[in-house]
Amino acid sequence: MRRRNPLSATLAERTDAGLRAGAFGHATSLSCRECGHQVALGPHYACPECFGPLEVAYDYPAVTREEIEAGPSNMWRYKALLPVPSDIEDSPNTEPGFTRLLEARNLAAELGLTRLWVKDDSTNPTNSFKDRVVACALSAARELGSKVFACPSTGNLANAVAAAGARAGIKTVVFIPSNLEKPKQVNSAVYTDKLVAVEGNYDDVNKLASEIAGEEEGWAFVNVNVRPYYAEGSKTLGYEIAEQLGWRLPDQVVIPVASGAQLTKVDKAFQELISLGLVEEKPYKVYGAQATGCSPVATAFKADTDAIRPVKPDTIAKSLAIGNPADGIYVLDICRRTGGAVEDVSDEEVREGILLLARTEGIFTETAGGTTVGVLRKLVESGRLDPTLETVVINTGMGLKTLDAVADRVGPAATIDPTYAAFTATGLAD
Repeated sequence: MRRRNPLSATLAERTDAGLRAGAFGHATSLSCRECGHQVALGPHYACPECFGPLEVAYDYPAVTREEIEAGPSNMWRYKALLPVPSDIEDSPNTEPGFTRLLEARNLAAELGLTRLWVKDDSTNPTNSFKDRVVACALSAARELGSKVFACPSTGNLANAVAAAGARAGIKTVVFIPSNLEKPKQVNSAVYTDKLVAVEGNYDDVNKLASEIAGEEEGWAFVNVNVRPYYAEGSKTLGYEIAEQLGWRLPDQVVIPVASGAQLTKVDKAFQELISLGLVEEKPYKVYGAQATGCSPVATAFKADTDAIRPVKPDTIAKSLAIGNPADGIYVLDICRRTGGAVEDVSDEEVREGILLLARTEGIFTETAGGTTVGVLRKLVESGRLDPTLETVVINTGMGLKTLDAVADRVGPAATIDPTYAAFTATGLAD
């Protein structure tokens, strides 16, 4: 017999069960991105009217720069703008966010850009931006009384969920494709003994997760049945970029695209900051970056169509290997609206991007970052990105997780005897 999933309970049922006031901060409802239908806050992710995706809507209070700056040095400085309770800091979490924004003068000179910044999210607790979205999802799971914290993942999300679950003391189960890079498997397994490898690609894993979410009681899948809250965590990237630039927006931003949620939420963050009067309104361009072996959004953009055709991923950029991106259509809308673009690069260009960022700025990025840097270079060379405008490129993760991508491209410049004569023979002193 099919078991009833309490995460499908109505808001009234949840309130009766003890959902506390202010559980989701200043969030007021879930709003359909397609038809605008409003749904009460709760464990919902699909519109009951048109089956479109739901996102969190708010009634924000007056928020000042000073109030934000007085907050903690993590993403909870923006808690008034997120679907989390005001006492979120009291709940054990990994406290991600407020990572560095590094002015990349060397990379800018190499590419011919006037001013370039790298938003480096590799310094988050599990070394990727996924710690941000997981923190919001964990808060929602707690408030909804979930018993199991879970996810399907291409690697970084599994790391973040496993670590956050351990910190929160909640049972955690993570599902990954069986061919995932070994370092990412280890980075999850150290936090949980409930790592499940699934034969197939990410889309197969995601389908399985959706089935489990509908069958098992009390399971909160961060990017399935609590997805609206989870996705809001990416807004903090946009908030931080603006604050770290002195409360202003960049002219251009280049963002990797997997599901597309990160790009759409950075844009949402910029728009919220404008509407709240925290930054001055100005034009900005948003660019999306994909690997050619999994580039359905870039393909649709180049064909000037809204029809995004699912693909079977075949790329070393496994953290971007989502063949049927849930937010792809919204990525197209934003990039077209802002005058940006969605571009893709080959696996070889991904590797070159990793080495370029490492050897110009001392940042070792994973394959997603290599994709983004590779796309940045391609956009500059093709003239589609203005080199005279201030640009931000987002590095979403740490290169130690994808060593295989460049392991055969780097190594000792020479192997020598321990003598000065042997050293001088290498020519390295010249």
